[in-house]
Amino acid sequence: MKHGLLKPCFFYSIFSPAFSLNSVSYSVIIPVHIFLLSPDSISLLVVVNVVRPDLGGGVLFSDLFEGLAARGIRVTVKCAYSYYPEWRDNSGKNGWNIRHSTENGVRIERHGLFIPRNPNSLCQRLIYEASFYLSLRRHMPDKDDFDAILVFCPLVGAVAYATAVRRRLGVPLWLNVQDLSAQAAAASGIAGNKKARGLLLRIQNYLFCKADLLSSISASMIETLQAHNLKQIPVRLMPNWLHLSLAGHIESTISGQPVRAVTQPLKLLYSGNIGSKQDLIGVCREFSKTDADFLFRIQGTGARAEEIEEWIHSSGDSRFELHALTDEKGLADALSACDYYVITERTNSGHSFIPSKLIPSLAAATPVLAICDADSPLGFEMEEFCLGPRIDWSDLSGIPALLSEGAGREELYRTWQENCRERSNYYDRESAITRSVDLIVEMITLHGGRERSHQR
Repeated sequence: MKHGLLKPCFFYSIFSPAFSLNSVSYSVIIPVHIFLLSPDSISLLVVVNVVRPDLGGGVLFSDLFEGLAARGIRVTVKCAYSYYPEWRDNSGKNGWNIRHSTENGVRIERHGLFIPRNPNSLCQRLIYEASFYLSLRRHMPDKDDFDAILVFCPLVGAVAYATAVRRRLGVPLWLNVQDLSAQAAAASGIAGNKKARGLLLRIQNYLFCKADLLSSISASMIETLQAHNLKQIPVRLMPNWLHLSLAGHIESTISGQPVRAVTQPLKLLYSGNIGSKQDLIGVCREFSKTDADFLFRIQGTGARAEEIEEWIHSSGDSRFELHALTDEKGLADALSACDYYVITERTNSGHSFIPSKLIPSLAAATPVLAICDADSPLGFEMEEFCLGPRIDWSDLSGIPALLSEGAGREELYRTWQENCRERSNYYDRESAITRSVDLIVEMITLHGGRERSHQR
């Protein structure tokens, strides 16, 4: 590996074994001066399925890569052409060609992949995963091209490619788990039978064990990783954050506004992907059974968006409206105008993911109405930090009372607003990027030390 200048960063203090003198035990602190790499000497390969302009994770990942580049790291990203969350070829360029570009200091390589017509089909999802892996394999980097690899999962195909590159280059691999793919496939019903679920889990665990470092975005997901971490790979908690552009829109929208009070009719907002993991249509059906005075604005797209549209049309319930996804300013305006931000999570999702849409609502101090299991990552956030009402799928009978009470919860509502505002500080962007830089530097440094010890 070709590194630039090393710089002294800090002392590690190492405690020697205790010894006794005059019946008193002592330990000696041995300071060891560790030289760490400077970030501007590092070349990083990133493998991920989506970047900007794809929404959700795509925008977030691009924000991270640009933040790393601003800190001096040379970042090259291998990703797909834009397709998510619409599950269609948004650029019209998806295919055999590899497209190279530089965006905000980040080198981007876009590779074609098979886009499922039915993302809920296990067969099509397997072809989708395999096609991304095979497409990426057409171009393998040369030795000395990169000092480290960062791969994001939910796509196991991306992880498989990253492990192949790690084996070829002999550099450390950091696996950031955004979704536990096998568990999520089981929870959403994509992996329908026990044999399929077992096979997907074995493949996932095999590939995860090839990483030098694991991280994930919630404490309960970390626990799940640890349970399958037979090789005792280091595992770190690395929560997501509110990306820079959306944070700016939310701040400018809510700045100077008075503290919001609950309105009548109650204004509900759902914004984001509409797929199997959300089971949004089940929630809509429960909401429609009540006589409560509310307006539910749904803005999104995804594999089950058409189903929502057909249901709204057939039900004739004017309290529901379906809109296209807005830009970031539109989302900021909608968040500031609603009483509750609705986040749904299919029952028995386990610890496979936590919705990233939670973070914008916290920044806007908009209480969350969560329909999820109590032991899910989202359920933990709701219960631990009191961010708004949480309704269990087994107790949907509580929905009518919640929607009917409306303005009768002023004091509790203000508490939820303040809790959201306070919890949003945890998802700070600069802290997240600093942690990522430090982790990359540390990983390369320690890997180099292990290499030298093996050579000796």
